[in-house]
Amino acid sequence: MQLLSSRRWRAAAAGAAALALVLTGCAPEDTFTYTPPAQAEGELPEETLVPLQEAVSAAMTAAGASGAVVGVWVPWSGSWVAGVGTQEPGGGAEISTDMAFRIGDVTRLMTCDVLYGLVDDEIVELDASVPDYVSGVADMDEITLLDLCNGTSGVGSSEPTVKSAWLNTPAREWAPLELAGYGLSRPPVPPHTTYRDSDAGYLLLGLALERASGMSASALIAEYVTEPLGLENTSLPGKTAAPPSDGPVMNGHYLSPVEGGYNCAAPVDITTLSASSGYTDSGAVSTIEDLGRYAQAVAAQALRPESKKDDRFAAPLPAYDGAPSWLQATGGALLVGSMVGQQGWTPGYATAAYSDPATGFTVAVALNDSTAGSSVVSALAWELAAIASKAPAASGQTAPEFGLPFTAEQYHQAVADAALACVAPPAE
Repeated sequence: MQLLSSRRWRAAAAGAAALALVLTGCAPEDTFTYTPPAQAEGELPEETLVPLQEAVSAAMTAAGASGAVVGVWVPWSGSWVAGVGTQEPGGGAEISTDMAFRIGDVTRLMTCDVLYGLVDDEIVELDASVPDYVSGVADMDEITLLDLCNGTSGVGSSEPTVKSAWLNTPAREWAPLELAGYGLSRPPVPPHTTYRDSDAGYLLLGLALERASGMSASALIAEYVTEPLGLENTSLPGKTAAPPSDGPVMNGHYLSPVEGGYNCAAPVDITTLSASSGYTDSGAVSTIEDLGRYAQAVAAQALRPESKKDDRFAAPLPAYDGAPSWLQATGGALLVGSMVGQQGWTPGYATAAYSDPATGFTVAVALNDSTAGSSVVSALAWELAAIASKAPAASGQTAPEFGLPFTAEQYHQAVADAALACVAPPAE
């Protein structure tokens, strides 16, 4: 995952400024470079690889998925990047690592990246009030853009109301405020001091950033995230219903409910979808290599210049009432032990990506079925992390002091506990 990129910290007159700096011999202050931690070459050893493969296979069965893409990067040991399974149950084209997919709630991290980029460019302020940029939300006078990013706005989630519409009308183009309105209509929780998993908050944040900058959310994510990191296969698509990419795509599905469970033998294809159903909460698309590189960069807060960098993840809150002490949330991220990342689902796909900022240890995975929501994919990601964290050092490498506050066995069981019931549909 070697990467060296540059970006414009200021869009205006970037080309002229760069030319002037070259001519004068000055160091370009608006140029950014990022090099990830060194990665041991070669595949992970068999003693690590076999349980990783078994974990993915078990999770696919539990989620009713026929395919997955997975990446595990252990800087001191090796890596494993693979496509697993097929596009359809029982056969068909094999999944490959160049296939694009929807990344679900990992999009939230990108939306917060844009917020901090616009703050660094002095276009918005973290403590700006939401109604300064979004009309029709006057009751949010005391809610800030930072609250929206941190998940502390108190607003509810739109998903329970609109999930069936997403699945039944995938080509529908949603207006962000309309979609967020379903979450806003739910009773709020106390803001500022309580984290709430709310898609509506990130929809509102995307809308606010568009209006503050005069740029589309797609252009903002390109400007502040994908271009500086060189993520050529990652983007936030527009509203028009389409597959995740013009190139190779891992097809997305969901399962139809039948009496006693789901018809796992006949998944419904929902590869073609309007990204407006997720917008700046869950609408982005990527590939496994890009997703791994992004997870590593965002965990290290690599997109911010050192002179302006503060700790975006310094004041997390419990991810939910009764969450273990090692599971917290802030900055658009979930903090899982020392790892920073996100997990979630969007119609057709369930995705999780996490990285340890100190070592570069990274796990990313996507399943091609969204029926189980995020329950299976999150448990799988943590199981993979627990397995890979114990990988032995490769020749010439030294394993760091790195560990996780849970075991692979715990989350292997969690995958089993979340398994969907697959039953045969009634005979016609």
